[in-house]
Amino acid sequence: MAKRFFWFIPALFFIVLGLGNTSLASNRKGSLPLSHYIMALYYDDTGQWDLAIKEYEKALRLDWDNYLTHFNLALTWVRKNDIERAKDSLSQALKINPEASEPHALLAILNLAEGKSDLAAKEYELALKSAVRLNPKDVEMYKVLAGLYIRQGNIQEAKDTYRIISELTPNDPEVHFYLGVVYAELKESVSLEESFKKAISLKPDYAQALNFLGYTYVEDNRNLKEAEGLIRRALAVDPDNGAYLDSLGWLFYKKGRIKEARDTLIRAASLMPDAVIFDHLGDVYFKMKDAENARINWQESLRLNPDQEKVEEKLKGLKK
Repeated sequence: MAKRFFWFIPALFFIVLGLGNTSLASNRKGSLPLSHYIMALYYDDTGQWDLAIKEYEKALRLDWDNYLTHFNLALTWVRKNDIERAKDSLSQALKINPEASEPHALLAILNLAEGKSDLAAKEYELALKSAVRLNPKDVEMYKVLAGLYIRQGNIQEAKDTYRIISELTPNDPEVHFYLGVVYAELKESVSLEESFKKAISLKPDYAQALNFLGYTYVEDNRNLKEAEGLIRRALAVDPDNGAYLDSLGWLFYKKGRIKEARDTLIRAASLMPDAVIFDHLGDVYFKMKDAENARINWQESLRLNPDQEKVEEKLKGLKK
């Protein structure tokens, strides 16, 4: 199946570098650490980071267990480009406040900057989980968490998260669409169909949902008349979408309308060079007994995505 949607994970949802200038948490040790903290904020704001660090450290000597001071010190170390000391300060902040989300978010940014994508993803997940615990009705946070699970391949967790979102916002068509996509990954066909239909009922011109459900029917070789209607509705919204044209071309192939399939898939490939589209074109040419063009398109499919055993088998069979 050609890519019909994109999982979007936005930049880290915390603008962590702007979180430092907040009021100091309730201070149990008197006014002296507070005065050092205020001076540190002033030096931070004016770009005098060495002086800011000295003031944060003075505040911490008097009140070591203040989470916010450790966190702001970490931000200043980041501004100084001293990543290891920033991580040490964040680690201490998390010891004091294990439920905090901001340190995990900043750690995710730092690890990502160092090319440590696995560690970044883990910290990002922890940040999101903490944020959700602090605000269990924050729908947008749940959406980002669900998207992260998709990126990680944790499909069951993604399903569970989208189901929570669907309970919080039952009339959000996007949530039902992505829940349908997750059901597709899990091969839960009944739930898949229900979710896409729900998304379409809430938003009749939801092109992605229309196309995805139509293509699912085509792949299953059922409800082909309904599938054509769904795909054409998607194309009415976005007539130059290569993925939707691929769905229509593949539908023509399944219906035995081979020349229409060829012409539609050629146009789809010109708009969206995709491994699946070229695979489909190869099948069409093979059906037309045009072995040379079948070979060319299957080879192009493998060039775009080498990890396709079925396409490799087709090429081997063609040689035999």
